[in-house]
Amino acid sequence: MLKIIKAASRLLSSYTSLFVIGAAVVAFFAPVTFGWVHGNTSSIILGVIMLSMGLTITVDDVKNLMKQPLHILLGACAQYTIMPLVAFTLTKVFRLDPYLAVGIILVGCCPGGVSSNVMSFLAKGDVTYSVSMTMVSTLLAPLMTPLLVLWLADTSIDVNAKGMFLNILYVTVAPILVGFICNYFLGKNPVFKEVRANMPAVSVIGLALIVGGVIVTVRPHLLTNGLSLLFLVLAVVFFHNGLGYVLGYTVGRIFKFNTAKKRTIAIEVGVQNAGMATVLAAAFFANPENVAAHPEAAICVVPCAISCAYHSISGTIVAEFFARHDKKEKTA
Repeated sequence: MLKIIKAASRLLSSYTSLFVIGAAVVAFFAPVTFGWVHGNTSSIILGVIMLSMGLTITVDDVKNLMKQPLHILLGACAQYTIMPLVAFTLTKVFRLDPYLAVGIILVGCCPGGVSSNVMSFLAKGDVTYSVSMTMVSTLLAPLMTPLLVLWLADTSIDVNAKGMFLNILYVTVAPILVGFICNYFLGKNPVFKEVRANMPAVSVIGLALIVGGVIVTVRPHLLTNGLSLLFLVLAVVFFHNGLGYVLGYTVGRIFKFNTAKKRTIAIEVGVQNAGMATVLAAAFFANPENVAAHPEAAICVVPCAISCAYHSISGTIVAEFFARHDKKEKTA
């Protein structure tokens, strides 16, 4: 039985993007399958995902924060300037509806994605630096995400910055701290090690459930607006994510990072925690009360949901590009 669980865990971790896309397709054609994933349920699922991240953090990771504070500070500054400002710029370039705009802005204002650590490993990047960047940007999220959304979102949209702060604190930071404490006290326990080893698969399932729940919510709008809405959002997500990789790598070059760190900061900046953005969008902008007053508010979760799948796909492609580049150099 344990072998089956391990095999399933490896399969889910290796094909995250396909699994998430599959969940989205099922949710669209059979909405009853994911109709139960909304509200507090989505928040609990995100909490489990963040708990899995906390379980990977060790005392050595915390010590590494003290060893390279300048590089981590630069990474955090890049994270919370590049992606929010690129998102805001794209909303103006594409002349997005205010609620569609707030969705992509929310993605840009969230911290680095949990999967970025795995992608940095595949890209032969600096995994320790990746974990440190993700940890710091996530711990800063309760303050930075609400403030940036409040600053950049259309003034006609009510942004509950205080509620967003508390939600991020409870749903993301608290589970990470719980995971870290568990890892500190139980890290050497054999049973705990087995549980921790399979947590990435739990994260993938959780992400797929969140995306599936969002697709059910926005399904009426996708049916009404057809492919035009889908292609518009895909274009915005493509440029947002792609510019994140390019500008993140550029920051590494400007500050003369080594190759491994340049790759890592590119991935950390480009890959956002779109799962968090999805939950926040559903809780604070596409909640039933707001949608009743403003039906168009439901579409704000579309960029978040598409980003969940797209960032996983593009991040894997970028990591493979870096890995193949190394192989070619060795062969030459």
